[in-house]
Amino acid sequence: MKVLIGGYTKNASKGIYELGLKGNGENARLGKAKLIINVAGPTYFQKDGDLLFAINNAGNKGGIKSFKLTDQKYHEVDKYLTPGASPAYVGIDRKKKLLYTANYHTAVLSVFRYSSDGKLTLLDTVKHIAENLGPRPEQMDGPHPHFFDETPAGNLVSCDLGNDSVDFYHLSNDKLEHLASYKNESGFGTRHIVFSKDGNYFYVVGELSSKINVVKFDEESWSFESIATYSTIPNSFTGHNGAAAIRISGDDKFIYVSNRGNDSLTVFEINKDHTLKHVQRVSAFGKFPRDFNWDPDEKYVVAANQTSNNATLYLRNAKDGSLTPIQKNIAVPEGTRVIFTK
Repeated sequence: MKVLIGGYTKNASKGIYELGLKGNGENARLGKAKLIINVAGPTYFQKDGDLLFAINNAGNKGGIKSFKLTDQKYHEVDKYLTPGASPAYVGIDRKKKLLYTANYHTAVLSVFRYSSDGKLTLLDTVKHIAENLGPRPEQMDGPHPHFFDETPAGNLVSCDLGNDSVDFYHLSNDKLEHLASYKNESGFGTRHIVFSKDGNYFYVVGELSSKINVVKFDEESWSFESIATYSTIPNSFTGHNGAAAIRISGDDKFIYVSNRGNDSLTVFEINKDHTLKHVQRVSAFGKFPRDFNWDPDEKYVVAANQTSNNATLYLRNAKDGSLTPIQKNIAVPEGTRVIFTK
């Protein structure tokens, strides 16, 4: 098994790195990071078999690039770049061969179709407008969509940090139609979202508030009911923190969130009524952990620490959700995105 980590390329990083994972249980270890794709600013990327789709910051242009693994090397296939900043997120539907990008700076959501060879075709875009912007400095300059991906029923959902909103769309005849919006509390800084398996609840994390909001919803009537809200950081923490990635375990029993500033991963257990119980807050053993991810069996977790240029490997307990660090200070530059792969 291997781990791919990409991120900013402002300092030492040159693109996307590969780290081999060997051993088992507490003896598992990640090897030395090896550059496999030279690309500027791959802060988020997705894989589909031998294809890889990465965000690309190309100076005064930004967008996505596609790569194909051939003869054990990744070769660039296609790119779609527009003037201005690059997107912050790219989602994927491997069955429909669709990609979804959210551009934090330009407030544009885009949908692409890709071929089996990795060729990209832009289908549609929408631009978020300012609607009751939040009061925090990061929100006052406009809408900031930070996430765009699919819902359990196959619609699309965006998280907008500037508007404190979760927006739902439908893609029909390659065109986006806005369906509904859910408004988080003012100053929440809506960033990323995960859904329960039954599709009746979502858990949305606020970057600016360092909170998780649990919401019951109906994807047919578009009714929303806020169930509860929880802090991802201790009440005693007074420094600056930005909550980042959120993940839900495959058995619907645990929620995980990364904290940039408190520099930790917070674990919650999901109760039967979908409220949350705090389980653990474990150090990231580095600074500014933006993304983390697990292997297909959810046995191992890797967190990438962007500003300390390192990663941490954890062993996950499936029964109680807890994380045990088994390897620290794994050298990898400016990491913001983690994927496990074969």
